[in-house]
Amino acid sequence: MVSAARTVGPRVTTDPEHGGRWTSLTAHGRDWLWHRPEPARADARPGAPFADAGGLEECVPTVRGLPDHGDVWTRAWRQDTDGTHTVTCPDFRLARRIRTTEAGTVADYRLTARPGYRFVWAAHALLDLSERARVALPHGTPLRLYPGEGSGWVRGHWPAPAGTPLDRLGPADGTAVGAVAETHQASVHDGPDTLTLRVEAEGAPVSVALWRNLGGFPRGAPYRSIGVEPMLGRVFDREGADPGDTARVPDTGELRWRLTVTATRRTDPGP
Repeated sequence: MVSAARTVGPRVTTDPEHGGRWTSLTAHGRDWLWHRPEPARADARPGAPFADAGGLEECVPTVRGLPDHGDVWTRAWRQDTDGTHTVTCPDFRLARRIRTTEAGTVADYRLTARPGYRFVWAAHALLDLSERARVALPHGTPLRLYPGEGSGWVRGHWPAPAGTPLDRLGPADGTAVGAVAETHQASVHDGPDTLTLRVEAEGAPVSVALWRNLGGFPRGAPYRSIGVEPMLGRVFDREGADPGDTARVPDTGELRWRLTVTATRRTDPGP
């Protein structure tokens, strides 16, 4: 049987009033974004601990560290007439414009700050995936593995740094690890469906982070959640990072980048 597949740009819904969070990413009748009830999310204010409601959060200027998961997820975004959403923080302004076509969904970003400003950005996408889902990166991709909270990181390679298989997700087993892989693209395969995320930036390091929480986080009330997160930078926390491991605003005072998302459904039964 000849394999057939259809690729589209997922439809996106966002919540500008609450941090610009992507609340749905839908293609072929499937919403790829995972959610959980979190009452603290709606009323979160700048400086609050992260309230994990799922979806895709915009994390900038850091992911871990301070502010927790960045400074924009707690702020209202303004919508301009051309469809651009903008949020203003004490040290920077971030603009985002999302366009969806049959070929793909494109989010264009522009961060404005003083020249030399260093930051990390992540499209913190938590995905609704089965226990059979797997993540695909080029074999041997260098990465930094974060084995646990506050434990630092160690170097390794995809797919099994330090013996930890990151590509297979599986059922809850009480573990939680993070990793940042030095690649610009990742795909997630789940049954007949594939989601591909690609980040492009000129003059800034790019990577893809993986948060593989199989019921190991948080302590006392763990749950299963999987994050596949295109990034600018190669670390979760900008504090103490080497100069080449974060993005840096050039002399123009503006840095631009692009996130592209595609969804493919295989139309044959498959294996």
